[in-house]
Amino acid sequence: VTMKDNRLEQIVRFCELLDKEKFIQRRTYLSDGERLENDAEHAWHMAVMALLLSGYSNEKVDVLKVVSILLVHDLVEIYAGDTFAYDEEGKKTQRQRELAAADRLFSQLPDELEQRMRSLWDEFEEWATPEAKFAHSLDNFQPLLLQNASGCRAWKEGGRRLSEVLERNARSAEGSLALWEYARENFIQPAIDAGTLKDDTL
Repeated sequence: VTMKDNRLEQIVRFCELLDKEKFIQRRTYLSDGERLENDAEHAWHMAVMALLLSGYSNEKVDVLKVVSILLVHDLVEIYAGDTFAYDEEGKKTQRQRELAAADRLFSQLPDELEQRMRSLWDEFEEWATPEAKFAHSLDNFQPLLLQNASGCRAWKEGGRRLSEVLERNARSAEGSLALWEYARENFIQPAIDAGTLKDDTL
């Protein structure tokens, strides 16, 4: 008779909890413009993009670390919910809500896994390492990619202005100047030219 493995049980319960990330809806439409993506789709998409685009990071990065950060960075939204990039009121309490959610979420893991997962989340939040900076660049690049692919549906619905998009992406170049320049030229400028994104910076 094998003894009950409480550590394994704890991890499996946490794995089940992770399914809730699939229910957290974001404000970005999928490429066909038909429905909004969820947090899990967003994280998966960026993790694969990290494998493909890591050569465009400003600094050499540990790709597994970048992928790990990207897969973990939004898990706290299971409890905190998604804070829309252009929700000024929501952003005021975002840090407080997400810190409380991180405490609640990661404490459900065995100690060493709690520390590992929490450190990945903290690293993303602190913007200090090359991996965190590149993860942030991808976190900003992926929604722009989908905006472009979906005909900028979310921007049209929200009446987005260029100043808002530039503020949202103010630090994008810190992780990858190449990706930010690509996004400006291929995603943002065409939307301005089409009149979809109102240029209020003139």
